[in-house]
Amino acid sequence: MEEEIRAEFEASGFSIGGGGPEDAAKILSTLLTYCINYKMSPADLVSNWEVYYLNRQLDGLKLESSYLDGFLSHLQNEVKDKLIKEEANLHIYSSNDVDMLLSNSHVDEAAFLDTPGSKQEKPPGESSNSELTPLTSGRPSSRTVSKSNCDRITPFATRANKFTQQYVLNADTLPSAPSTHETEPTEDDIIRRIQPIQRCSLQVQRSQPEPGCRFMYDRIEDRFNYLEDRIRRSASLFSASGNYGEPADATLASEEKMFAVGLVACDGEGHLNEKSILLQGSVEHSRGQRVRLDLKDLDHFSLFPGQVVGIEGHNPSGHCFVASKLIDSIPVSVDSQLPSAKKQAVDNESHQNSDDVTLSRALSLVIAAGPYTTTDNLLFEPLQELLSYACRKQPQLLILMGPFIDSDHPDIKRGTVDQSFHDIFHFEILRKVQDFTQYLGNTVRVILVPSLRDAHHDFVFPQPPFDLNLLEDITHQITCLANPSLFSSNQIHFGCCTVDILKQLSGEEISRKPPGGKPGDRIGRLATHILKQQSYYPLYPPAGVPLDFLLAKEALDISSTPDVLLLPSDLAPFVKVLSLGEGHNGQKQFICVNPGRLAKGIGGGTFVELCYNQDINRTNASVIRI
Repeated sequence: MEEEIRAEFEASGFSIGGGGPEDAAKILSTLLTYCINYKMSPADLVSNWEVYYLNRQLDGLKLESSYLDGFLSHLQNEVKDKLIKEEANLHIYSSNDVDMLLSNSHVDEAAFLDTPGSKQEKPPGESSNSELTPLTSGRPSSRTVSKSNCDRITPFATRANKFTQQYVLNADTLPSAPSTHETEPTEDDIIRRIQPIQRCSLQVQRSQPEPGCRFMYDRIEDRFNYLEDRIRRSASLFSASGNYGEPADATLASEEKMFAVGLVACDGEGHLNEKSILLQGSVEHSRGQRVRLDLKDLDHFSLFPGQVVGIEGHNPSGHCFVASKLIDSIPVSVDSQLPSAKKQAVDNESHQNSDDVTLSRALSLVIAAGPYTTTDNLLFEPLQELLSYACRKQPQLLILMGPFIDSDHPDIKRGTVDQSFHDIFHFEILRKVQDFTQYLGNTVRVILVPSLRDAHHDFVFPQPPFDLNLLEDITHQITCLANPSLFSSNQIHFGCCTVDILKQLSGEEISRKPPGGKPGDRIGRLATHILKQQSYYPLYPPAGVPLDFLLAKEALDISSTPDVLLLPSDLAPFVKVLSLGEGHNGQKQFICVNPGRLAKGIGGGTFVELCYNQDINRTNASVIRI
């Protein structure tokens, strides 16, 4: 039978042993043992070897003795899979289960966040509480997540200081800084944990498109209509404000001062510069034609392609519009607030409607953006640390923004995981979030917002929300929103967009500061562009974003200024109080939050804890680094 095994391997192009006849004989003897123990034919053995060889991406076509231990583990997993399929209620205990029971890790305070070392799936009907005990069915997960957290030492797991405070907003009113190291739970912590907190309200003003929508069917006509609607709508708002007069045609030669509204464009394929700025008017006022802009008389400006601006000046030659004043903030419509009929309350209980009136504008929340695992594994340790922190702080609202299954993760890009992306999301992300909500009770809410980097979701912007089949008892706790979305909680309005628009604007914007002026807050200026343009994505042409112009018309509009604007970015994390500047509606302030990335490389990243209290002046926040 050893000769049959050798013949099967050679027929598949593999040679056995590299240390001489004795080494080859020893390997063949071991392979024969595998065939006998696992009741396999030589052909079945070679088939399993080919699967193992491809999954591990081994070099060379030679079976060496150093590969036998790993191959044996692969065979054991295959046999276990087969037994589990045949016996639905059978659980095969492993050394990981024994280590867990002996170390009493299943009774740890944060044990509800950790799955057993085998990382097996649960049947749909099984309660999430069974995560504290060995699971009863399912197949093994990816080899990258199949090792126990207590057995696999990673650079992230060896960190001594788990949480450090990096930045504080309104430090005088901040109750207490988070500890720089993990502490043992005290009796007060346990008492505080079981005390109920007030459940926050949640209303969704806009979350479009809907799951399962058709996308990428837009035409050139839709692109034209999208840009034309932006220019025409902005012109009507400038005219309705009564401060600038009726928009005129900037392409016509005239020595008289006029006011024009148009979209900033570049005359070439490169980046925008002062010599390549064009103003594109609407079909109604200038037949959609473009004219060159001369900004030499302006002491300061900030422009980017796709920006809609109002400009005062004159065009003496008909070929160049000389600007004397630039208005980069589109006036807000008087009836910009959404009608109450368009607001979708997440809860339909009878008492919820009365609570919306009596609840004060106070809210505690934790905000984080993916990725949620380090680049050296798929153990999702940063997510576990975040949920552990949230369990101690007990926020009313937990906002998790994508990417959850990062398409830029090395294992995802190489395709070396043997689970589908949807399975990883359900069993490594959603299961942990469900356990978190069940641990704190029905007073906590969780919001999930997707990202274009999510490998398991639609690659389109605007992006529909996750379509999750959640259990009925936690549906009212976990809410999935579109990217971008507008919602309110306890009468505090939030705007959220997970596209890194700040980084993209940073690479496209040009600006001029006043002579002798101090350097301004560039990141804050970029963030205010979003609300001044009343669009979550005012940049045109899109910078590598699959923008669907047919869906973007309503989904990207910001009809009213939110109290808190969430813009996760690869740029440095921040919490800023910003103002929209001068205008007919006065100084409108808002809080802009970039929580950073929860995981950076092989280490932990940052997230934000925010306590909104009535108004911005009494609100405190902190950027916390894991």
